[in-house]
Amino acid sequence: MKYDNITNAIFQRRLNRFTAEIEIDGRRELCHVKNTGRLGELLTAKAEVFVQVHDNSERKTKYSLIAVKKGKEVVNVDSQAPNKVFYEWVRNGGFTDGVTLIKPETTFGNSRFDCYIEAGKRKIFAEVKGVTLEKNGTALFPDAPTERGVKHLRELCECVKYGYEAYAVFVVQMKGVHSFSPNEETHREFANALRECEKCGVNIVCVDCRVTPETLEICDRIQVKL
Repeated sequence: MKYDNITNAIFQRRLNRFTAEIEIDGRRELCHVKNTGRLGELLTAKAEVFVQVHDNSERKTKYSLIAVKKGKEVVNVDSQAPNKVFYEWVRNGGFTDGVTLIKPETTFGNSRFDCYIEAGKRKIFAEVKGVTLEKNGTALFPDAPTERGVKHLRELCECVKYGYEAYAVFVVQMKGVHSFSPNEETHREFANALRECEKCGVNIVCVDCRVTPETLEICDRIQVKL
């Protein structure tokens, strides 16, 4: 996927879940944060960030935070991006061969999953999670407790019981990681639920991304360590 109208700025401080203060062209501006996660290891004072400029007088802010420079890597922090790049990856044959149907936001029972896929006789439900937290080369999810995430994992197990294939897909929004693990220190219930998912037949997949300030693209599969 590609972003238009990207420019660089300096991060100053986060005001709340949705708004931050940045410095751009020598002046301070408000910026929409497209991620409600903590992002504490990324959004540090004076960090180089990349923002999208909007020409819309009805918006509360002129800028949206898209990515952050971390060392030599650029990390995408747009929480809407993982679903979009996963859809592109499926459409382009990266997920599996022979895909005949891709349907986003599909309901199964009382649940709604990010993607439903058909490939030949295969009928697949997939739930996609974006990952922005990395420690010592390991990608970790979640960066904050997520009861909603636990609910999604349990619902994927229900899909398996009814004969569907089910996937929990973790899209690491950066390069430079060698493995993925659930963040047990932050949310043990999620980590336990993910291990139970694997036991009940849910496929756990992790992929990293090739990232620039303007683009995001799924690249390689990453080892999963539960």
